[in-house]
Amino acid sequence: MSDPRPSSPWRTEIAATYRLAWPLALANLLQMLTYAIDVIFIARLGEAPLAASAIVVAVFGVVLWALSGLTGAVAPLIAAEIGARAPALRPVRRATRMGLWLAVIAGIGGMGLCMLLDPVMRLTGQDGEVIALANQYNTVIVWSLVPMLIANVLRNFVSALGRPVFATAITGGGILVNALGNYAFVFGNLGAPELGLRGAAVATILTTLVTMTAYIVAIRLDPRLHRYRVFGFFWRPDWRRMAQIARIGTPIALTITAEAGIFGAAAFLMGAIGTAQLAAHTVALQIASLAFQVPFGIGQAATIRVGYFYGARDREGVGRAGWTAIAMGTGFMMLTALAIILAPELLLAIYLDPWAPENAVLVGFALRYLVIAAAFQLFDGMQAVAAGSLRGLQDTRVPMWIAVFAYWVPGIGTSLVLGFKTPLGGLGVWIGLATGLTFAAALLVWRWRRRDALGLTPSFSQVALLHG
Repeated sequence: MSDPRPSSPWRTEIAATYRLAWPLALANLLQMLTYAIDVIFIARLGEAPLAASAIVVAVFGVVLWALSGLTGAVAPLIAAEIGARAPALRPVRRATRMGLWLAVIAGIGGMGLCMLLDPVMRLTGQDGEVIALANQYNTVIVWSLVPMLIANVLRNFVSALGRPVFATAITGGGILVNALGNYAFVFGNLGAPELGLRGAAVATILTTLVTMTAYIVAIRLDPRLHRYRVFGFFWRPDWRRMAQIARIGTPIALTITAEAGIFGAAAFLMGAIGTAQLAAHTVALQIASLAFQVPFGIGQAATIRVGYFYGARDREGVGRAGWTAIAMGTGFMMLTALAIILAPELLLAIYLDPWAPENAVLVGFALRYLVIAAAFQLFDGMQAVAAGSLRGLQDTRVPMWIAVFAYWVPGIGTSLVLGFKTPLGGLGVWIGLATGLTFAAALLVWRWRRRDALGLTPSFSQVALLHG
């Protein structure tokens, strides 16, 4: 016999957030494993290639994540439309179509930005061998940017339509493609040419093309997704909808630039301190980033869940969705901080042999950096989910300024002072990263808590104007 008692709204929200968040979080983890495979293969080429790849990813990664934020603004728009008047076939189709247009246009511009890497490296005093290797890697990997952004739009579409598991499966398949590509092209196996560092970039391009194609096939074959016909009449513009995506997405892109930029800047700072410190920073940051993918996925789920209630004009539902996600993300990061403190060598073993004598210097630096990484795990998860919840309210402009301030005033300011004006060196740079994340978390959670007083949850009539 079924339980006649009505389910608690909070219990229902926890279950709904979990169903949406776990495939997205797992997809993010699998995506990080895809990047980790690159690091694993490149690390076996030596310290200089690993440092060169870190410099490239510091720039390419910022551009990719920023433009993913720009084009990913389709998610709160789709969620709000479905919450207001499901299934909203035409509005969802047009938002997705314009998101794809924006992915191509912004991706081409992003490729141009990435090609400015060489003068940036020279201005920041990077090692000559690292510059030469980084240029080889960069001129190949930039061609993966446009298909990556197209895949990002399609991922947001399938997730908002209740199919986040597609993102998990497709990303999981991409790991296999990337591993085979690296095995073949980095070391010349399976009859492929031995391309070294450039081979890792070729593997990335192949993986991205396969991923993009898989999303297209999945949307075509799934009846629920195919009825939106997002690829139909693809040539027809909807400039109002594109402007709406750009209005919401541009602050998201700048927010991500502020956050990713501080980590990118940290790579350049580490390069100026020493090659061993830069290589250690790369590995330690991979571990911290791996843990971050779970609250990042919960934040993506929060954007969609809050967006549903925002479109449905349900103020109480908005609050439940956001606080549930923030609690889930923060709780998980408490566990990852504990894991980093208790077993740092085992985590380092994912990327290299921490007990090998030739890695002793690198591992020594990495272990010091991981202590700081454990400290900022809690705040990193909190700020990610709070930002995602605010995006569900289509509130992106003020969070952008919060990010710019937090990461680039107390954050990078502390890194510069402690990293170059004290004996702390690289450890001081990492303390600065933790400082920026702490400020961002405090300010974003405060804004979420004050959402009603700040007018972020508009009245029935205000929301109606958004859709009509």
